Amino acid sequence: MTQNPDALRADIEETRRRLSTNVDAVADKVTPSHIVNRRVDKIKTAVFGARDDVQYRAGNAAHQAGDAVSDVVSDIGDAPQVITRKAQGSPMAAGLIAFGAGLLVSALIPPSDKEREAAQALKEAAQPLTDELSHAAQEVAEHLREPAQDAMQNVKDSATEAATNVKDEGQAAAADVQDRAHTAKDNVSNQ
Repeated sequence: MTQNPDALRADIEETRRRLSTNVDAVADKVTPSHIVNRRVDKIKTAVFGARDDVQYRAGNAAHQAGDAVSDVVSDIGDAPQVITRKAQGSPMAAGLIAFGAGLLVSALIPPSDKEREAAQALKEAAQPLTDELSHAAQEVAEHLREPAQDAMQNVKDSATEAATNVKDEGQAAAADVQDRAHTAKDNVSNQ
């Protein structure tokens, strides 16, 4: 099977172009900065998606709470009749209504000195636990720093090795194409 030299040159150029495109694509995939950027983008997408979801849910909850408050305010005038009607035949509902009324009244009354003292004592008692949690969080961050650096080094090493392999394979492929071109040239010259 003989090909004319122009067709052979065009075939060689097309093979070089494809090989160059493939080498560039592989190099792009294994470049450490591109790997890190892809992972950072993935994390950002997850975090911002979660943030948007939380904001949406918080907005919904606030809207529902506003509707509930509006309903409560409109029902305050009818409170005795509404409470009697809703609690009839259901001691659990009566207990919940009484509890809610107690919470509402307690929220309207400013805290007493004893309550403030109790809250301060609770805050002071919880301080060692808060400090311990903060210290534990710092330790966890310290422990995670080294594995993260190791992982980055592994990614960098793998990328370097992959780039070397791609380069070697590209050079071998180029040498193969060059050998074929010489062989084809010799075949054309001999005919």
